[in-house]
Amino acid sequence: MSAPAWLSKKLDDGRILCEACHQHCKLSEGEYGVCGIRKVEGGQLQLLTYGLAAAVNVDPVEKKPMFHFLPDTKAFSFGTVGCNFACKFCQNADISQYPKEHDHKIAGQPLSPEQIVALAKEYGCDSIAYTYNEPVVFFEYTYDTAKLAHEAGLKNIYVTSGFETHKAIDTLLPYLDGMNIDIKGYTEAFYEDICGAKLKPVLDTVKYAHDKGIWIEITTLLIPGKNDSDEEIRKIARFVADLDVNIPWHVSGFYPMYKMLDTPPTPPTTLIRAYEIGKEEGLNFVYIGNYDDEDRESTYCPNCGFKIINRSGHIGQYVQNHLTDEGNCPQCGTHIPGVWE
Repeated sequence: MSAPAWLSKKLDDGRILCEACHQHCKLSEGEYGVCGIRKVEGGQLQLLTYGLAAAVNVDPVEKKPMFHFLPDTKAFSFGTVGCNFACKFCQNADISQYPKEHDHKIAGQPLSPEQIVALAKEYGCDSIAYTYNEPVVFFEYTYDTAKLAHEAGLKNIYVTSGFETHKAIDTLLPYLDGMNIDIKGYTEAFYEDICGAKLKPVLDTVKYAHDKGIWIEITTLLIPGKNDSDEEIRKIARFVADLDVNIPWHVSGFYPMYKMLDTPPTPPTTLIRAYEIGKEEGLNFVYIGNYDDEDRESTYCPNCGFKIINRSGHIGQYVQNHLTDEGNCPQCGTHIPGVWE
């Protein structure tokens, strides 16, 4: 299915500038964006995956991962084919890279924004997560869905690599409640060689989303020998802490995937080391992911140390929430930052 990709503008030279992400594709008639799903047809940029969901699931919100966002609730999660990154470790490469690897073919099941919202309500979800591939590449589909979701009393979460333009964030802002943003590494070389992107726009997106009042959580997948040095881990932790010590930081374990099948899994010792570095840098909420570690998946009050949200499981999905309805520690009354209702 195709619909106008209206987050775009016509340039003086006749090309179309896509304004969704920092790839800043300038396209002539018949050309595709880096994502593989935004194409100029008839002098207008078209989103080729509008209303076509390639992956649909009902997930614990903790899987996104969002640990300070409506804990122990369900998120209706969906994504399309296509991506503006080309991460060699992508766990969803079968959909994210599908158009690029199948001669620009598009795949997915018809699912309108109205149907998505209705299904989310039917399955008892409290939020909709735009995930599995990069949501900004199917921006107009997410926008229409998010607007309807808010009208239906649902919250919206972007699970993203952080390449949104300011215009994309500002446009979606009235309906966007949370973002989990990847900081995949802390060198331009890592982003260019491993991801097909750049670091600086990601850091800018993190700052901009935080300044706009969107609830954000950060995820870093630690890959042995690529981005897991103490120095790089510390730089990421320091960047987050300098912005806000209350931003949750998820450090996750890598498993061999896609074009990195020869890279070994992340040792648990690396995750624990990253957790400790995050704490040393002053972050109040650091979490280990893709590894069952109840002590380092749970949330503790930064004032009194009480375990306010107890989590266990591979993705922290088994939850005992002791917060008050207002999001306060039941022992000392300290307010814990997050989205709790």
